[in-house]
Amino acid sequence: MTMDLAFTVKERKLRAEVSSWMAEHVPKTRLAPMDTREGFEQHREWERTLHSGRWSMVTWPEQLGGRGANLIEWLIFEEEYYRANAPSRVNQNGIFLLGPTLMEYGTDEQKEMFLPRMAAGEDIWAQAWSEPGAGSDMAAIQTKALLEEGHYVINGQKTWSTRAAFADWCFALVRTDSESQRHNGLSFILVPLSAPGVTVRPIPQLDGRAGFAEIFFDNVCVPVTNLLGEEGGGWRVAMSTAGFERGLMLRSPARFQETARRLVNLYNANKDKVSKATGDQILKTWMDAEAYCLNTYMTASRLIAGGSIGSEASLNKIFWSELDLAMHETAMGILGAEAELMRDAQVNDKAGDWLGGFLFSLAGPIYAGSNEIQRNVVAERMLGLPR
Repeated sequence: MTMDLAFTVKERKLRAEVSSWMAEHVPKTRLAPMDTREGFEQHREWERTLHSGRWSMVTWPEQLGGRGANLIEWLIFEEEYYRANAPSRVNQNGIFLLGPTLMEYGTDEQKEMFLPRMAAGEDIWAQAWSEPGAGSDMAAIQTKALLEEGHYVINGQKTWSTRAAFADWCFALVRTDSESQRHNGLSFILVPLSAPGVTVRPIPQLDGRAGFAEIFFDNVCVPVTNLLGEEGGGWRVAMSTAGFERGLMLRSPARFQETARRLVNLYNANKDKVSKATGDQILKTWMDAEAYCLNTYMTASRLIAGGSIGSEASLNKIFWSELDLAMHETAMGILGAEAELMRDAQVNDKAGDWLGGFLFSLAGPIYAGSNEIQRNVVAERMLGLPR
């Protein structure tokens, strides 16, 4: 299979438009961390700014707040977004995970109700899947949602829910058949975190900020219209969401290419104390970031032509999560003791940017399905190896 790397006139025009808009609108001063209330609201306001330019999710239909762009155009947008050093997306669980899932499984009414508000930053979403006894093994979920007079009554607990500390809604995987086991009897339900009976308890990260939360459901009533897909068909819906999470949307190549560029700049500023082995590692991570980009363009081209992405999403997830960790470990080694300074330390000369990224990269091999599980998927479904 050959791949034409030349961009069309339309694609080059889009790149110029994105670059110009970002130069004018990206905040000149850094926003507060999104895992604080102040920073969360600042990032929500940035989502609204993006929406005002119809950049919040370019692949969505125009009537739902997007531009109707294809995946190649989305990759171009992402490259210019990261090149402009634009803020992180506080609503990534919504626009990159739930949004595509709603496009695939939602009713027209659900799309009209949720997607425009999501695109506008009015509703920020959290992912409510993991439980104290069901982490990587989602089939062990025990939170129950029983149907009573047109409502689901939810009882149970979720943990490690990303963005839940300050979010407005969550998409939850719950057991609607109390007699079912494993993958059967699960349903995908959309729950407002302001509903009576919902308790959100923030979980501090390594940096002390509330990037996650526990969610407790105590007789929480949710209308049956908030069911996404069929009752009992939640596993299929969730696997589609996980495919978006591990595949193209959640982690675009531009994210890692920008980190690689920053790593090269760090190397050039510290050449006098960097070993040849470290220089070789930097070169490898640069090449890996470029290879991931080319592979993603190839995959996007295949999808546009009517193809699909299946188990290879697990391979993507392993690759980008371990690449991210390798780049940040290399940066921490170059910085030495200076790397331990938090971003807001008075004597910090941008070393905290690397520390925050390093702490987050440690979670990469775990979230979106642990890499051990993803290796099993690759072995069994791609290589045909026995269980």
